[in-house]
Amino acid sequence: MSETTRLLLEIGGIVFVLALLARVARWLGISPIPLYLLGGLAFGQGGILPLVTSDEFIDAGAQIGVVLLLFMLGLEYTGDELVKSLKTTAQAGLVDLLANFTPGYLAGLIIGFGPIGSLFLGGVTYISSSGVVAKLLDDLGWTGNRETPIILSILVFEDLAMAVILPILGAVALGGTVAGTLGSVTAALTAVVIILSVASRHGERLSSIAFSGSDEVNLLTVFGITLIVAGVAEHLHVSAAVGAFLVGIGVSGEAAERARDLLAPLRDLFAGVFFIFFGLSIDPSTLPSVAGAVLAVALVTGVTKAGTGWWAARHAGIGPRGRNRSATALIARGEFSIVIAGLGLTAGVGGELALIAAGYVLVMATVGPVLARVVGQRSTL
Repeated sequence: MSETTRLLLEIGGIVFVLALLARVARWLGISPIPLYLLGGLAFGQGGILPLVTSDEFIDAGAQIGVVLLLFMLGLEYTGDELVKSLKTTAQAGLVDLLANFTPGYLAGLIIGFGPIGSLFLGGVTYISSSGVVAKLLDDLGWTGNRETPIILSILVFEDLAMAVILPILGAVALGGTVAGTLGSVTAALTAVVIILSVASRHGERLSSIAFSGSDEVNLLTVFGITLIVAGVAEHLHVSAAVGAFLVGIGVSGEAAERARDLLAPLRDLFAGVFFIFFGLSIDPSTLPSVAGAVLAVALVTGVTKAGTGWWAARHAGIGPRGRNRSATALIARGEFSIVIAGLGLTAGVGGELALIAAGYVLVMATVGPVLARVVGQRSTL
């Protein structure tokens, strides 16, 4: 069998498996992320069918997946919305950061990751999955509830915090100096301020100029610009993910709606490849060795994240049922946790971080939506 034939068969098999896993996830009513991770474990070293020739393609596809995930997330917000959300939810956002980053950091110290490695585990436990939470709100019909703006505001704060955290962790992963790290953070914050300012004042006008009447031209334009900006951001050690997120914020109005429709299928494909790729780097036979740590961290940070959502809703004057919905909606972790763990691998923290992150996301991305669905059913009784 030729190498080209094997490559096509492997890629086709992966995409087909993604389709099957997505179908199973829809049937179960859960996020497909944990199933995608399990698929990666099955195709990786020590799995039932290790891949041979498609590693480079999957690696590139995974990078594109991260870029598209963050770009599409940026499309959900306008510059004005981000600024207003930052002002109104700063207190809840800081409580969220303290309550959910600290347990991960302390757990890293206990496990033996050291101060640097523990920063990555703190990042893994801190941020909720915007993709899973957004889908959950839509699936459960919670988008019109009073607590939903509180949930979304906390997610926005977390996304903005990532604009600072990712450059710091990226610089650490690449062995950057203190001065280089400060430069990366400064560059990221400067880019955030500039893009928010431009998007607030001229976003719709610039977006209408960039977009034409042809879907083909629009797709190629926005996809190309996003990859270019992500590449430049990566070169500046700002993180490709942050660059893509900022591009998404900069696209607004009707152009944002069209971009969302055009790129959603590509996002779903490459995001699936990204989670598969992360699973490929893990030997499933080693997961039992970290099961205790995973369950302990998941239990603690599940409680702290739920407490954050409950407190934020109560602080906003939401009733008991809304507080419970807010608490469970935020539990799920996903794409950002895996991105941060990937940076930790680059930094040489060790494979144990990837194992804990994979197991952690498997648990949280499954338990969170299930608890939310249970709470949703009880609140209708």
